[in-house]
Amino acid sequence: QVQLVESGGGSAQAGGSLRLSCAASGAIDSRRKMGWFRQAPGKEREAVAAIYTLSGAALTADSVKGRFTISQDNTKSTVYLQMNNLKPEDTAMYYCAADASLLAWAESQAYSYWGQGTQVTVSS
Repeated sequence: QVQLVESGGGSAQAGGSLRLSCAASGAIDSRRKMGWFRQAPGKEREAVAAIYTLSGAALTADSVKGRFTISQDNTKSTVYLQMNNLKPEDTAMYYCAADASLLAWAESQAYSYWGQGTQVTVSS
């Protein structure tokens, strides 16, 4: 069983930075793919970034490319989302997700495990 706990959310001004963390427990084979998603009120959940934990390969959505970076620690048990040059449209609940499959990194249905989420609010 995989458990995910997010932290690091909060408030920031436009142009500022935040770093989200996702602490994962459970066998790494069960979380070979870990991703960050976000959902703003009234909008669908969208993929932000993902990382393949065994190789370290990272993928980033076009909407945040150049501003957000996903990474993991040396133990492969914590995944980070560094968010720079934040914009008001980045305001959302951010969720960490994990799955054993390497497929479909940008599809929420491709993840079996989810954290509770952490709120990010960006003011102009």
